Amino acid sequence: MRTFFAAFAVTTAMVAAPSAQAETLADALISAYKSSHLLEQNQAVLRAADEDAAIAVAKLRPVVDFTTRGSWTKYDNATGLGTSLPTSFYESNSASAALTATVVLYAGGRSKLGGAVAKEAVLATRASLINVEQQVLLAAVAAYVDVRLQGEIVGLRQSNMRLISQELQAAKDRFEVGEVTLTDVSLAEAALAAARSGLAAAQGNLEVARERYKATTGHYPADLKALPKTPALPASEDEARAIAVRSHPNVIAAQHQAKIADLRVQIAKGAMLPTLSASASATETDTGLGNTSVGLSFSQPIYHGGELSAMYRQSLAQQDAAAAGTHQTVVVVSETLGNAWSNLSVANASIQAGSLQVTAAQKAFDGVREEAKLGARTTLDVLNAEQDLLNARAGKLQSEASRYVGVYQLLAATGQLTAQHLNLGIASFDPEAYYNAVKKAPATSSQGKRLDRILSKIQK
Repeated sequence: MRTFFAAFAVTTAMVAAPSAQAETLADALISAYKSSHLLEQNQAVLRAADEDAAIAVAKLRPVVDFTTRGSWTKYDNATGLGTSLPTSFYESNSASAALTATVVLYAGGRSKLGGAVAKEAVLATRASLINVEQQVLLAAVAAYVDVRLQGEIVGLRQSNMRLISQELQAAKDRFEVGEVTLTDVSLAEAALAAARSGLAAAQGNLEVARERYKATTGHYPADLKALPKTPALPASEDEARAIAVRSHPNVIAAQHQAKIADLRVQIAKGAMLPTLSASASATETDTGLGNTSVGLSFSQPIYHGGELSAMYRQSLAQQDAAAAGTHQTVVVVSETLGNAWSNLSVANASIQAGSLQVTAAQKAFDGVREEAKLGARTTLDVLNAEQDLLNARAGKLQSEASRYVGVYQLLAATGQLTAQHLNLGIASFDPEAYYNAVKKAPATSSQGKRLDRILSKIQK
């Protein structure tokens, strides 16, 4: 892979800003991580899930309300002969204040189960966030490699144009002395025109790659340094598959979703059980009269039109669906891992075959070119040999690029393509920080102040 890893300063200088500094693949990954709106969106989704856990905790606590009421009333009493004239009236004012507190003492375990559901949802959302992180980083790798690949292709096309221009001039010189016909000159001119078209297409592909790079990292590529050594991979496909089915974020998310479905079955059962609540209130009026009351409330579902039974059966069906979904997720993850491993093997084989093809094509081109000088080969033979050499070099570059990206695709298939696993050295998003700050549903307290500090950091 020496050719692909070599720097392409000429090509890059053509597309990079004069003041831009060279950047590495790690730089690109860090930029992608920090500038990704997709990651930002899903981090916000996770924080919302964290608040669901706080809401579940809040539902276990008493609810205290303070209520004040005030009123002014005017009473009219009108009598008269044929008319309605006010003969007397009076006014009254009243005001009261009440403090009430209610708490659910027992609800069939639904409140605690709701908290457990919220926690499982948080864990599932965290896993989904990791998968999004993998997508962002893989896109950055692919964009980086593609810019380098397309730059190399542009360089090949430029070299191809120079060689064909030389062949065209040689054909013209030989035509002047009668060694070749005008047809040979025309063939060379046609080949040069095709080379110009190929170069224009390659430059267009490079611009497309640069736009994709900007969309991924937040900026256009500068002078991209040579690709570093790829991360270490599992020793065998079986080992990689075992890692994938055990730790891939999609599998973890599906497992938590299955646990949520199990908990919802218990919640549906609890909906058929009694509910016991306690309440207390204190009321004071402007007349100085007041009252205090304490009470218990007990309710038992008797008949709800079959709704509760239907909800229970529904939860059982959703439980079965979640279990099947988990198994299917494992199947998909295992398949993706197998495909990634196979694609990597194919790319390795293609690189080996491509190296042999380039060597053979180079020898063939050199031989044909020398034979043409002696009159044993035509201009068309030289042009065809040059095209074969170009195709062989381009194919090898493509195989090297596919192999490099394939390594990261395999990492993503195992669930290990993360900023932490790649040791990018950046302060990545901490899913525990926000959750720990809100899990006890703080209102105004030291926890609340800590939460404010965390939010200010997130919003920077």
